[in-house]
Amino acid sequence: MIQRLAMLVLVAWALVALGARWLPLQPDHMALPHILEAPDRELWLGADDLGRPVLDRLLIGAGVSFRVAVWVVGLSLLVGVLAGSAAAWYGGLPERLLVLVMDVFMAFPGILLAIALAGLLGPGIDNLVFALTLVGWVGYARLARAQVLSVKEREHVQAARALGTPSLRIIGRHLLPLISAPLVVEATFGVAAVVIAESGLSFLGLGVQPPDASWGSMIRDGVRYMLVAPHLVLAPGAALLLVVLSVNLLGDRLRDWLDVRSGTRERRTE
Repeated sequence: MIQRLAMLVLVAWALVALGARWLPLQPDHMALPHILEAPDRELWLGADDLGRPVLDRLLIGAGVSFRVAVWVVGLSLLVGVLAGSAAAWYGGLPERLLVLVMDVFMAFPGILLAIALAGLLGPGIDNLVFALTLVGWVGYARLARAQVLSVKEREHVQAARALGTPSLRIIGRHLLPLISAPLVVEATFGVAAVVIAESGLSFLGLGVQPPDASWGSMIRDGVRYMLVAPHLVLAPGAALLLVVLSVNLLGDRLRDWLDVRSGTRERRTE
């Protein structure tokens, strides 16, 4: 039951993110008589300090977080899997260099490194995606390298190598299908981490810039009015909580469903 509710939340998040541009939203429309107005029948989630509808800005912010999560996780997964798989397959100097680079990145807390990179590159969603990708690829590279090292000595892989099959074809057809399950699970949890990171950087003013809406910037703007208009923080905070919690719940479920340790991939029933 809980997993179904989590799936509904994620489906709604994706639909809103993909369809927000076609909805009759006015996230930047300022109505001075409605400044800090509490939720009512006309304004379901109230209005902010400039009289803008919180619901409209919340829906636009959902699209921002969704796009950033998709781009960052997709690019990090692509770069990390390619680098980790190639290094583990060829070994030697490329592998040692990759391990050295990963150790350097892992020596710094990820969010602090992302803040530093975003500060150097400047605010903006493009720089935000680049900074988070530059930090996030390391985890996928480490996982891909470890998985390839564990499966590249299997009989069918050695047989393909003995038959003269090109290395890229062996990696694509024999290795990647074997290591895909843990990578998919890792990417699922990565979505939650990116959503939190995007909100945190936007809260600090290093992400999405005004007048564009982001859940993090909405929370930042609403902190000043917590005592008189708590809905400015509660609405984006609740949305952020629901999305991250749902992603983590689905990630746990997916990890159980794709349990490579059991070898049978037993599907548990509710």
